[in-house]
Amino acid sequence: MTDYSGFDRHTFGPDFVWGTATAAYQIEGAVDRDGRSPSVWDTFSRQKGKIKTGETADIACEFYDRYESDLWLHKELGFDAFRFSLSWSRILPDGVGPSQGGRLNETGLAFYDRLIDHCLALGITPWITLYHWDLPQALENKGGWPNRSVVDWFGEFVDICTKAFGHKVRHWIILNEPLAFSVLGYFTGQHAPGRRSFRNLLPVIHHTALAQAEGGRIVRRNVPGAHVGTTFSCSPIDPFTNSARDVAAAARVDALLNRLFIEPALGLGYPDKELPFLAGITKKVAKPGDMERLAFDFDFIGLQHYFRAVVEHSYFMPYLWAAQVSPLRRSVPTITEMGWEVYPESMYRIIQQYGRYEGVKKIYITESGAAFYDTVQNGAVNDLARLEYHQNYLQQVLQAKRDGLPVAGYFAWTFLDNFEWAEGYRPRFGLVYVDFRTQKRIVKASGRWFQHLLTNPKPAAHNLNHSKKRF
Repeated sequence: MTDYSGFDRHTFGPDFVWGTATAAYQIEGAVDRDGRSPSVWDTFSRQKGKIKTGETADIACEFYDRYESDLWLHKELGFDAFRFSLSWSRILPDGVGPSQGGRLNETGLAFYDRLIDHCLALGITPWITLYHWDLPQALENKGGWPNRSVVDWFGEFVDICTKAFGHKVRHWIILNEPLAFSVLGYFTGQHAPGRRSFRNLLPVIHHTALAQAEGGRIVRRNVPGAHVGTTFSCSPIDPFTNSARDVAAAARVDALLNRLFIEPALGLGYPDKELPFLAGITKKVAKPGDMERLAFDFDFIGLQHYFRAVVEHSYFMPYLWAAQVSPLRRSVPTITEMGWEVYPESMYRIIQQYGRYEGVKKIYITESGAAFYDTVQNGAVNDLARLEYHQNYLQQVLQAKRDGLPVAGYFAWTFLDNFEWAEGYRPRFGLVYVDFRTQKRIVKASGRWFQHLLTNPKPAAHNLNHSKKRF
């Protein structure tokens, strides 16, 4: 049995936010129903070889039809907040709204209205992510994120959503992991839309950073009292050796993975000292006034952290001149199904790293979790490795909070096993097991651990003691 003593929700304080995180494309299904048009992921997943398992998210978790019972289960597990995204192509099938000649899908808006109302009725606080990688295919046909018009397209989408739901929803996240959909989608081609070209990279980065700030401004304008943030995938970066080449490689990877989108938002510009190719943005891509438009005063920053990265100098990766040293090569004792190192100390380090920025007021862990091989035995899923992952990473979050770093919440990735992008359905991150043949839900041991953590009325023996220390 797991020892719960000295560690429960009371230890983190009364205002700490506990939630799970999801994404529309990964759980909703119903991709061709009620007026929804294809997104880039619908197109990408139908191309041979793009998804490792050859699967699509056409059905996914059937959350579109099962959201009421799923949210009841979410409530039963004790979580206060539910993070979900809005499908752009479900709301605007043409990608643009009426002001640009497109259609507004009232049926799509009505679905999210019902979803929000059900959250509120259950006492669950909705946290909306405005963009979680599912660009309408209609806009990709017009050039996608390399087309500067995407800033206006996205702005209209944000305007419509905030006017529709802003009277009910206070917590808004502008972008989910901009590095992932920009670099993996338009440079390496590993994610949708699967384009591979360095020519795309600088425009995509710049237009994404502009949209990030512009989206924040629109939310603040339309939603009085809005709590506005954006999220970044992030990892502490360690050099493989202490050699000058490996140390320099680690600095370049850190600039790409951890600094590329936060620093423009803070008014610091792009990290082109470490990554000289980024200077091409100001020289060739940006228009007058753009650099000032990149900045926005976010109320919070979401960190999405899973593992640290260890890198070495490499001549085989142009512009970055670095390569990751695999956990297997480093003889790491615990590796997830995704091939990621389990290294709890990295959670503290990444909170500390972002906490150093003067403009970062508050930090939420908006994703953290692990995929392991789950099996159902006698109707139960005893996922002790995942349980220990969350327990150990949360210990690091707690230490960061005790040390005065501004961490204010934890959203587990993820609520339900789902469609894990290019990996298909095989990797399971959920606290709830989903049998994708029958759609049966089984709460895993990790989910029950959270339930005990969050619903135990007795305070833990150890009280939270802030030192108010900032790094």
